Amino acid sequence: MNLLKFLTLSAALGALVAPTFAQEQTIKIGAVRSVANVSVYTGIEKGWYKAAGLNVEVEDLDASANVISLLATNRLQVVEGGISAGFFNGIEQKLPIIIATDRTSSPLSHKLLVREELRDKVKRIADLKGMRIASNANASVTSYEVGKILESDGVSFGQIDLKIIGFPLMGAAFKNGAIDAALVIQPWGSSLVDEKIAFLLADTDDYAKPRPLTIAATIINTDWAKKDPELTKRFFVAYMRGVRDFCLAYHRGPNRKEVVERSTRMGPIKDAAFTEKYPWPGRNMSGEMNVPSLLDIQKYYRELGIVKAELRTEQLYDRQYIDHANKELGPLPQVNPDSKLAGCR
Repeated sequence: MNLLKFLTLSAALGALVAPTFAQEQTIKIGAVRSVANVSVYTGIEKGWYKAAGLNVEVEDLDASANVISLLATNRLQVVEGGISAGFFNGIEQKLPIIIATDRTSSPLSHKLLVREELRDKVKRIADLKGMRIASNANASVTSYEVGKILESDGVSFGQIDLKIIGFPLMGAAFKNGAIDAALVIQPWGSSLVDEKIAFLLADTDDYAKPRPLTIAATIINTDWAKKDPELTKRFFVAYMRGVRDFCLAYHRGPNRKEVVERSTRMGPIKDAAFTEKYPWPGRNMSGEMNVPSLLDIQKYYRELGIVKAELRTEQLYDRQYIDHANKELGPLPQVNPDSKLAGCR
């Protein structure tokens, strides 16, 4: 996309004028630490939420699997994070939660890394049997990713020693020998390899199907959403506007530098060079979930015995908010035509 087209798009988006609201409504979002968080920060900083009568607050999370109860009790109205077993179990228990948009879809660039000292010992995935492998939370979607990789070489999830460690702490755990391997998201996944703390054994994108693999979502409290449907729609118009802005930067559009700077200033990763250098997570620019991927995650948890029910798609995913937002925002913008990156289109 050339600069003129980008500025024209920005002007068109800016022409969406919201009415004046008597009082701002506060919405609390719990978000797992990622550069993708910048899509929300952009809406906050540019005033898109404020123009919609909303005050958005973001709380950093280590894993969405740990906060389903906070979402269900409306202490958080929105959670951005992995699709955990707790999400499916919560819906079975009739908790007021549902997926509204995708948050991370292929390419993920999630890396199964092995401690550098084990390079001569671990040559293939089957060599991980009995080893200490870290995930960011119990029954989280990273466990699904690890399981998919392991089963490709005949190893079951029960044949590893699972350790729970937050993504930013995995480097230290490798250094002190507390873990042998870990499923690590970006940007830490690539940086640990560059620093020769760990080596790459497998990439989730090469093993998990169906593709695009959608492993994280924007999950909402349905009681909150139903209480004021118009407010919820306004939120998602501003939210999806931020997603589009993120995707333009993902493909190195004219807003890339601005987005990196904002992510560094407002997000959990404070090193701009770090954010710029390593791959960003992909997502769907229109917010659509890949339903076969969602159902495969549910199937895997059921096979492990940590999810009992087999829930229907309409119980898991409500696309009305992205449909409304995309209609309000108009056609998806063209990304940088020189970009060869998959995802975020």
